[in-house]
Amino acid sequence: MKQIIECIPNFSEGRDPAKLAAIVAAMREVPGVFVLGQESDADHNRSVVTLAGEPEAVAEAAVRAAGRAAELIDLTRQTGAHPRIGATDVVPFVPIRGVTMQDCVALAKKAAREIWERYRIPVYLYEAAAQRPERVNLENIRRGQFEGLREEVLHNPDRAPDVGEARLHPTAGATVVGARKFLIAYNINLNTSDVAIAKRVAKTIRFSSGGLPCVKAMGVDLRARNLAQVSMNLTDFEQTSVHRVFETVKQEAGRFGVSIAGSEIVGLIPRRAIESAAEFYLQIEDFSPAQVLENRLDDALAGTDPDAQGTRKLAELAQPFLDAVAQPKSTPGGGSVAALAGALGASLGQMVASISQGKKSLAAHAGQLGKAAEEFREASRALAEAMDRDAASYESVLAARRLPQSTPEEQRRREHAIQQAFQAAVEAPLAIARRAAEVFEKLGQLEPMSGPSMLSDIRVGRGMAAAAVHGAIDNVAANLAAVTDSAFAGRARSEAQTLLSRVAEKPAAANG
Repeated sequence: MKQIIECIPNFSEGRDPAKLAAIVAAMREVPGVFVLGQESDADHNRSVVTLAGEPEAVAEAAVRAAGRAAELIDLTRQTGAHPRIGATDVVPFVPIRGVTMQDCVALAKKAAREIWERYRIPVYLYEAAAQRPERVNLENIRRGQFEGLREEVLHNPDRAPDVGEARLHPTAGATVVGARKFLIAYNINLNTSDVAIAKRVAKTIRFSSGGLPCVKAMGVDLRARNLAQVSMNLTDFEQTSVHRVFETVKQEAGRFGVSIAGSEIVGLIPRRAIESAAEFYLQIEDFSPAQVLENRLDDALAGTDPDAQGTRKLAELAQPFLDAVAQPKSTPGGGSVAALAGALGASLGQMVASISQGKKSLAAHAGQLGKAAEEFREASRALAEAMDRDAASYESVLAARRLPQSTPEEQRRREHAIQQAFQAAVEAPLAIARRAAEVFEKLGQLEPMSGPSMLSDIRVGRGMAAAAVHGAIDNVAANLAAVTDSAFAGRARSEAQTLLSRVAEKPAAANG
């Protein structure tokens, strides 16, 4: 398969195996779809199924599953520890191979229309597919759960679905469909039945309460096992690793005299996440994923072995993005290109730091160089992800402009949505500029710790990082022109000027 996506539909049924089997059977009927796994939890009363395959086939399987679930699951009778608004509660699409995040956004919107047209189940769009900034986060959509949303949607326009009429299906509720990065559903069970402790630990570690980045958490009562659970979604395991979450929960639970009884992965987990945990706990020095047999074999079979890169033309790697930029449409545009420039600058920094770290003549800087290489790697990854985030932010502007405006109320909602979308479209390139400015400065700090032969690479990297800042700030200025919130606009312009001044400095080696 040249194109592969993953889909992880969540169903509000975890106690009746026959119902889940019937739902999975509906998905298996679609040719080209692989059911990679299924997990059920009686306390949560929820099941998670993992599909993979060609995009159109996987989307069709998810739509059919939503119809079958609507026949079998009655939310007016369903109870469980996990919040939900639908029989098929959430359907995320994840790009795996040969597919972009924007492809998955388009697929999510198509699946949403099909779910409504076939089964009259209204749909909310979330994460990268969100039509409104406040709907990026799933918890905002789920507020009030099925029972609360069922009543509120009838009289509150702000809770209306993105697809379908402003009323829930009588028994199947509503479904949330979207596109996102790979998510790890990770639960840690505490050796106590006191759910209040689990809730306090969850509040401490989740990002929304000031905890770990990219971690969503809640405390759950596992009555069947007489345990309390910290139930989590890790939305970016490269920013906050599984082992870091485990150690933090262990430490926080210990403050209450509680230890960990065990942990579990719901669904599938990337190999890289397990490798990272193994490296941490085994304290393997200079570990590389290339040392894992299966990784090296996969690279060899796919033609991406680092030692065989010379046999591939670099144009083959770059052309898909170049083609996407060249298309006669708004996204990806200048913001995504700026993010790529910053990512390339950071990657050059990682290369220089890694090569320099191995030189005996620079052994005195080995520790600093190792830290710098990791910082550049993280910056490159973050800026690469910002390419999709910037494109998605402007797609939200276009979506807001398409909202109806026949009545004064619709006009008010449309204008509010447009303003929210434009502010998000300002924040996205500002974030790119912040990160790129950091890369520019770190590359300057790298010069004294590297050999003369690396100087040209450092300067090229600084040039790319500076270009990223300038390009991103141009996008900020373009989107600010439509923002009516003067306080927001003032803060953004002030930060933009500060960021531009940071990359106006000359490289340290060229001074005086």
